[in-house]
Amino acid sequence: MNIIDFLTLLLVNMAGGLFLLSLFVYRGLGYENQKNWTPGFLIAGFIALINGLWVMWNWPLPGSYNVAYGEMSVLFGILFLAFGFSLLKDLDLFSITIYALFCGVSATVIGVRIINLGMTKTPLISGVGFILTGLIGVFSYPILRLKKYKTLRIIMAIIILLIAMQWAYTGYLAYWDHLSTFSKWVPITMK
Repeated sequence: MNIIDFLTLLLVNMAGGLFLLSLFVYRGLGYENQKNWTPGFLIAGFIALINGLWVMWNWPLPGSYNVAYGEMSVLFGILFLAFGFSLLKDLDLFSITIYALFCGVSATVIGVRIINLGMTKTPLISGVGFILTGLIGVFSYPILRLKKYKTLRIIMAIIILLIAMQWAYTGYLAYWDHLSTFSKWVPITMK
């Protein structure tokens, strides 16, 4: 066993953050008391940013997995932290949606490349997850500006929910696998 990773944490955190975003798009966007959503977004953002930076700086994974998961986790984390902070301070979300556009394009490119290179045990599922998550960022500005259209918000909330479920499926399967794979692992200090 060459590596020990905690991508499971990043995957389930992504699922939780996107599930929260789905609920926000459906129930919170455009309504009063948006500050109530702040803690959840800050939690997801903090976990993603801290762990993504660690992956990015230490490269604990084989090859370009560090780029795909570490760097995208940093971008996801900083977006969710900024989003939570903006809700707390009742700031306009326009600048965050512009930044989300660029992050979304990055995630989409990475998703296409994961499929192209056959990365992960399930490249199609992983790649499509990145692509669809990226499209949330790409379309964040139109979603924000068209928030008064309840039908559009419901459709977008359902799409985000399905993407969250895809990440949850991937993350929970990874937990199942990791508990078996790493069950005999012993730290250097105990050898």
